[in-house]
Amino acid sequence: MKYSIEEYVRWEDIDAAGIINYQAYLRFFSLAEVEMFRSCGLAYRQLFEKLGIWLPRVHVECDFFFPVTLDELLVVDAFFGKIGRTSIHLNFEVRKKSDPSTVVATGQYILVTVRQGQFIPVPVPDELRLKLAPFVVAGAVEPGA
Repeated sequence: MKYSIEEYVRWEDIDAAGIINYQAYLRFFSLAEVEMFRSCGLAYRQLFEKLGIWLPRVHVECDFFFPVTLDELLVVDAFFGKIGRTSIHLNFEVRKKSDPSTVVATGQYILVTVRQGQFIPVPVPDELRLKLAPFVVAGAVEPGA
């Protein structure tokens, strides 16, 4: 299943051409990521305090297909394409609320589970793997693949 949030394109998200600046997508992705984890009962504070891990990004990518302008309401879907031994592939699809059949952008983060303060990769904890499982989309096409 995919987790969805809705967010408006705000003044600070647009560039001189009047369309969304590529950097703004990272804000949208971050919102979807945090809320999806929270919906799994895994607020980041809990990940840090209970599981003793951090999830740094080791790869970020985004592809843009159609321009988006000020005040458009976007729907951002977040889901996991793969949960590996130490890495988590977090995928995003962005659509305009007014045109849900058209993907305007896609993105991906690759997160690595590391021990806090040491940045040494550790296996994805079983508790994390179990709680994220509902949002793993089998057969998801990985960006750049």
